[in-house]
Amino acid sequence: MTSVSKRPRASREKTRPSIFWPLAAIVVPILGIFVSIRVEGAEKLPREGAYVLAPNHHSEFDPLIVAAAVWRAGRAPRFMAKESLFRVPVLGWVLRATGMVPVARSSSAASAKQTLETSEMLVEHGRGVIVYPEGTLTRDPDLWPMRGKTGAVRLAMAGGLPVIPMVQWGAQAIMPRYGKLSLWPLRKRMTVVIGDPIDLSAYERDTPLHPHALNEGTDAVMNRLAEMLSEVRGIPAPAERWNPAAHGQKETGRLDS
Repeated sequence: MTSVSKRPRASREKTRPSIFWPLAAIVVPILGIFVSIRVEGAEKLPREGAYVLAPNHHSEFDPLIVAAAVWRAGRAPRFMAKESLFRVPVLGWVLRATGMVPVARSSSAASAKQTLETSEMLVEHGRGVIVYPEGTLTRDPDLWPMRGKTGAVRLAMAGGLPVIPMVQWGAQAIMPRYGKLSLWPLRKRMTVVIGDPIDLSAYERDTPLHPHALNEGTDAVMNRLAEMLSEVRGIPAPAERWNPAAHGQKETGRLDS
């Protein structure tokens, strides 16, 4: 299903028996019937320890692509998920069993405390987490990364975690944004590129969680994603990120602020 420019060794969390084994045994072969994923830069994903993986988001189908690429790259894919999903029967159990990370609503007073606790948990257990820095599907008409939310950078700064950029392209051929699933023809090609960690030290200063530092760090992440996606697509990215608020668009489904 997936070709990798350089096959990295698996981490201990992947080789240790877990619920990911039966899930991967079912999901990966089925996914491979419908898509062919090329992963570049898999060796740049840390083998051990905590990290924040920041991918672009342009299709409801792309979380499966991201998860498969992370698993293939040697780590267990864990996403940030809305707290409400953890209360859904069966689904909540699966989320907890796989170590998915609950995130409070941005309006919650507990959000800042939860960010710190989440960072400490990731460091303690040496886990990575996948956080879409846009918080929801991009609203950019041409599917470029739009203006980001600060959740990914906030989580990274709170725990001193590396932010690893990832871009993926092709999922829109399986499911266009807000469109219908289209599985034919089979083996549609997907491209995933994992980049070098983004240095956030210049934005941390003396108050790393100050709104100004968070916004600057987030802009750096979104600009890097746009640059990487431009290389994949072979066309220039817009000079400025799409801002839904400036176009009268409601940002529903966001996970962070």
